Amino acid sequence: MTKPVAEQTDLSRRTLVTAGLGLAAASSIAAAPGRATAARKTLPNGFWWGTATAAHQIEGNNTNSDFWLAENVKPTLFQEPSLDACDSYHRYGEDIALAAKLGFNAHRFGIEWARIEPEPGKFSAAALDHYQRVMEACHAKGLAPVITFSHWTVPRWFAAMGGFEHPDSPALFARFAERATAKLGPLMAAASTFNEANIARLIQARPESKLIGPAVRAMLAACAKASGSDRFASVLFADLAKSEANQVAAHEQAFQAIKAGPGNFPVGVTISMQDVQGVGEGHRATEIEDQIYGPWIAQAAKADFVGVQTYTRIRVDANGIMPTPKGAELTAAGYEFYPEALGATIRYAARKTGRPIYVTENGIGTDDDTRRIAYIDRAVASMRACIDDGIDVRGYLHWSLLDNYEWVFGYKQRFGLVAVDLKTFKRTPKPSALHLGAMARSSRRLGK
Repeated sequence: MTKPVAEQTDLSRRTLVTAGLGLAAASSIAAAPGRATAARKTLPNGFWWGTATAAHQIEGNNTNSDFWLAENVKPTLFQEPSLDACDSYHRYGEDIALAAKLGFNAHRFGIEWARIEPEPGKFSAAALDHYQRVMEACHAKGLAPVITFSHWTVPRWFAAMGGFEHPDSPALFARFAERATAKLGPLMAAASTFNEANIARLIQARPESKLIGPAVRAMLAACAKASGSDRFASVLFADLAKSEANQVAAHEQAFQAIKAGPGNFPVGVTISMQDVQGVGEGHRATEIEDQIYGPWIAQAAKADFVGVQTYTRIRVDANGIMPTPKGAELTAAGYEFYPEALGATIRYAARKTGRPIYVTENGIGTDDDTRRIAYIDRAVASMRACIDDGIDVRGYLHWSLLDNYEWVFGYKQRFGLVAVDLKTFKRTPKPSALHLGAMARSSRRLGK
């Protein structure tokens, strides 16, 4: 077992919250003796097994985005710039072929707004053609393209006008969604407007947010100056009082624009959901849930599905969020190793929204791939138990296919099933990739 590492300030997407092939892999996910056979029988037909990625984290050279600027100004919170990332903008065919070879049938990825609309009202036909080729490659390899319209990054010009603090922001985001759907909609299998729409709420709920507040403001001021603007707003570090109502309106307007087609596919929103556990008398778990989810649970309840994105748990007593239990195993990203959180958040999402559920992210930052395999087994077992109990779960998309750019932590944290050499860009599947792929193949072979 990996020894606990010192807790770190939670700043990345996942740290903010905190192998063989064959039938043996499928049976290893059983939560208890006798459960494996029952669990295999309950997976719905057409269940999606796959991986999730984000455009900025894998494509490289996303030079027109707000994050590219934030990575390169001084002062900055980012430990290193993204630069070429995994060069997936050019190597997407290799990545898609690898995912299919591993045994997956779905692939979640982002279409980068900053590439598609690099200047306000100026849409790039070449960028739209590129994402059309990516989706066509997915279909050619038997992967359902699951699209994210905005995975935190926005065009630099949009951030410099105030981002979602600007009153025109809902219409501008909906315009992008409409234009992208007009070109790409017929190829989409599912889509979400925003990735982890509640991320700013989650960050601000954490006690360490007060520590990083001055550094965030200094970085954003540097971005504003570099943009020749008096403001610069980030989705990740949003001022909720100024931006959240506009972002909700942007989701609603974009949802309608995407649903108008072309294409006929489910549209939802993904939410960062942690297993919020109340501890002791007078605990404030419900208060913390309301704080970190805000209006987004209600929005998910009106969508076609909710994307559950879970990594760990949050324990809450009468004083608020508690420290990680002493002696608990921690991931390399500094949060508690707690795979069973996934089952708990699936149950929460089902109870609160009544909508079909896709697990659109679940995974672990670690350099010990045996712990990744253990995490996968236990998390998937908790998901299958939910399905056994009649909850409508339609897919499991693991974060992530590749070791990639982990936002403020750069390339130091590895969540991928596949290692990437950042100099040669060689992809090397880890045992965990074969392990999860075996589950996917076995599930489909059994026809369950």
